[in-house]
Amino acid sequence: MIEADCQGYLMPEIAEAILSEVPDHREAVNVYCRIELKLGATSLRSDHDLERIVRERLPVDSLDFLAENGLSEDEIYSFVLPRRTLSHRKSRGESLTHEESDRAVRLARVISLAEEIFGEEAKAGRWLRKPKVRFCGRAPLELLRTDAGARLVEEMLLQLDYGFAA
Repeated sequence: MIEADCQGYLMPEIAEAILSEVPDHREAVNVYCRIELKLGATSLRSDHDLERIVRERLPVDSLDFLAENGLSEDEIYSFVLPRRTLSHRKSRGESLTHEESDRAVRLARVISLAEEIFGEEAKAGRWLRKPKVRFCGRAPLELLRTDAGARLVEEMLLQLDYGFAA
């Protein structure tokens, strides 16, 4: 059994021992760094941290970071929240809801994974926006509207990374 502290985080010495045996742990760290940039967040090192920022609710400004890092405003309005709702939130100084925060984190997570696998933002963006036969002619980005769809996209990305998908 792996020891963890009361917040569910691995104790540093145990985490280091585990990560030293995992060849691709460097890629996981890079994905979290990319997510930080896409959301304007700090200290993201695990899925526990992603859950925490969703639970605490992202500030509305995090959507500006998404817009600066790979998503168009129209995509943000379509995937996270409508333009009018965003305008109201900004004028009232409110944070995103839990659901909106979850959608923003989902987008940042999958886009970051794609960028890590393809090696650059432009290639990842093209792949995410190009329809795939595997997804019945829909683009992977379209599937990110739901958690189940995001899992399908992540699965395909990991298969591409490991050479399992053509």
